[in-house]
Amino acid sequence: MGIQTQALVSAKWLANMVKNNLAGPRLRVLDTSWYLPMMNRDGKKEFAQTHIPGASFFDIDECSDRTSKFDHMLPSEQFFADYVGNLGIGSESHVVVYDASDFGLFSCTRVWWMFRLFGHPRVSVLNGGFRNWVKDGHPVSGTYTKPALAHFTATMNSAWVKSFEDTVVNISAQQFEVVDVRPYERFRGWEAEPREGVLPGHIPGSKCMPFLDFLDEDGMMLSTEELEKFFKKSRVDLNKPLCGSCGSGVTACHMVLAAHLCGRPGASIYDGSWYEWFTKAPADHIVSDAKGKQGG
Repeated sequence: MGIQTQALVSAKWLANMVKNNLAGPRLRVLDTSWYLPMMNRDGKKEFAQTHIPGASFFDIDECSDRTSKFDHMLPSEQFFADYVGNLGIGSESHVVVYDASDFGLFSCTRVWWMFRLFGHPRVSVLNGGFRNWVKDGHPVSGTYTKPALAHFTATMNSAWVKSFEDTVVNISAQQFEVVDVRPYERFRGWEAEPREGVLPGHIPGSKCMPFLDFLDEDGMMLSTEELEKFFKKSRVDLNKPLCGSCGSGVTACHMVLAAHLCGRPGASIYDGSWYEWFTKAPADHIVSDAKGKQGG
């Protein structure tokens, strides 16, 4: 497998590329840090202070459909192409994404998935993220030089995105398996959601694979063998079409990456996820133990 198609790259590999001044039009590094308000962190401000040398900042909220009332829904092909072109990313660039979360991997898998969705397979996740980059003693920078404009062509694979309507139909049609990566307590309806006015629970028939369980204690993705065991333990069949869901479509992409690493690329994402589902779905399509209903 060529470097440009590896889903994961190590900090050691990337540090070697940075050291040899190979970051540039052919290799673009993106800090994709995004946080929930309750986390009290500002990814853009933190990037301005410290980041991997040569990296640019990818703002998940900015590169989205700004007309939607739901958080960071996907932008149009043209918007995405213009946005990443402004970050110096061309159609031939190898893109490496990371975030600075305490988890190791949090929001970067969303951007990894977005590049692939828009027809750019030359994208990798920095395994372990900025947390491990710093821990390993690799260099950081507080300076940013805007890259030269590049031409990027985006073509969306719409089969990889599920809408609210698709997900409603799927409850009876069973065309794909919905995998919810929120913490189990929120999935069951026992613990509050981080968004005001949104109660916990889950989509009928969905399975739960908490996103943190795709990572080891150091914030690295589990080995392929361990990931396969996790899917099996969660009663999720890797041979069936899968669709990730979470609070608003960010950490759901951990499942897509995990399935990809297990040799099952192309899992989809329910872009609106639980935030949209709770807002639009009828009461009988919101399963919660808190309401005395039986979990799906």
